[in-house]
Amino acid sequence: MLSGPASPPLFVSIIIPTFNESGHIGRLLAHLHTICGPDAAVELVVADGGSTDGTAAEAAIHGARVLNCPRRGRAAQLNHGAAHATGQLLYFLHADSLPPATLLPDLRAAVAAGAAAGCYRLRFDEPHWFLRANAWFTRFNFNGIRYGDQSLFVQRAAFERAGGYREQLQLLEDQEIVGRLRRQGPFRVLSGYIITSARRYRRNGIYRLQGVFALLTALFWLGVPQPRLAQLYKWLVRA
Repeated sequence: MLSGPASPPLFVSIIIPTFNESGHIGRLLAHLHTICGPDAAVELVVADGGSTDGTAAEAAIHGARVLNCPRRGRAAQLNHGAAHATGQLLYFLHADSLPPATLLPDLRAAVAAGAAAGCYRLRFDEPHWFLRANAWFTRFNFNGIRYGDQSLFVQRAAFERAGGYREQLQLLEDQEIVGRLRRQGPFRVLSGYIITSARRYRRNGIYRLQGVFALLTALFWLGVPQPRLAQLYKWLVRA
């Protein structure tokens, strides 16, 4: 019996927000080209927030479509990238995180199995026991340990129904959106791992920075205003 034509693969838009990520964005894009190979159903979109260090030029050299965002801020940049992306599946990725080689089949299989959104488990590029222990908890599927370093995939229709990222949020916009996405359909934590840089931990001290993040997260869920949270972040975290 003759079968009909095969369905085209789900088109994936990989959206990366940047601000002064020269030296990191090129490495990430080269990695993405390697793991995505000749797959034509994928695009690389860099949503730049006005970098002054050559990030945009580096991204363009490495084959990304670079968007100059009208507003700086991760939530605004992610929304701008999504609005200009063409894929049915949106994959939001930080510039200092490297997804596994199985990225595209992982995402497509998750959607085929009914997931509306999801993320990877986390690993750091630093072998410190405390970071390994923290990352171990990312295998569990609850909102309190969902962060942007784990990346986020979401079907475009679910993203739009949820209303996208809250652009008034300066911090924890990546955790806040997960609760709204769960109302659009199943949220799945993939069994693979994304490797993220521990550069902020090395710069600020591992225990100290984790304590700062725990404090900011608690204050966020207690309703502390975003300007106050942003002020605390700038005061406590060495950029």
